Amino acid sequence: MFSWLTQPGPLQLSSGIEMRSTSIMRHSDGGNTYLRSSGLAYYGSMSLPIDDMAGIGEAMAEVDPTPPRNLTLITPQPIAMARLQRLHAAAGDLAENAPEIIANPDAAHGLEQALIEAMVDCFAGGEARENSLAHAQHAIVMRRFRRVVEENPEHPLYIPEICKAIGVSSRTLQACCHEHLGMGPKRYLLLRRMNLAWQALRQAASDTTVTEIATRYGFWQLGRFAVEYHTLFGESPSATLARQSA
Repeated sequence: MFSWLTQPGPLQLSSGIEMRSTSIMRHSDGGNTYLRSSGLAYYGSMSLPIDDMAGIGEAMAEVDPTPPRNLTLITPQPIAMARLQRLHAAAGDLAENAPEIIANPDAAHGLEQALIEAMVDCFAGGEARENSLAHAQHAIVMRRFRRVVEENPEHPLYIPEICKAIGVSSRTLQACCHEHLGMGPKRYLLLRRMNLAWQALRQAASDTTVTEIATRYGFWQLGRFAVEYHTLFGESPSATLARQSA
């Protein structure tokens, strides 16, 4: 998969790497990417089955476009990047305003081939920069971190048990999370628990209390919980619960 910014804008980081409107991110097969934005951003992306993309790349540009082992930043020639941007914008415009054209197999096939050709031109003549070894090792830690989080979708998690589960020190986990998420693991897990509480309050039965839900997700100081909750969601926990009960 390839992704890029379709418009210039505020700072954007993809797994700790700064994205620019003049560059393309080439993703690894099955890898995880953490997008962090300091403001509103617009992205484009393209993907094809690996075998198809490899055959096209070898035939057109004598390059192997199979996914790299690590996230790679490609800086294409400006003319190639501009062409990809124009075609991608045209495809989006057709899909939104003239879907009957996209529904035509011949038209869709022609547009697809033009986009593929534009993408191959971008990485055939572009400059590629792959992640450092340290960054790749941090990505492995983050994959383990994400797996632990996904295996416990409705349960609060805490730093000591996560470090034990993924086999790293708290210092290493701290460095990896700051690089990929822009915050430490403690803050990330707090926000995660807050969102779990928010979801629970929105789905609660009429006889459920805020205290019950707050303590379920590890918030023992109810006053601090209420302040943090209001900061994140713009209302008190009791207001969320009351609206759901109504």
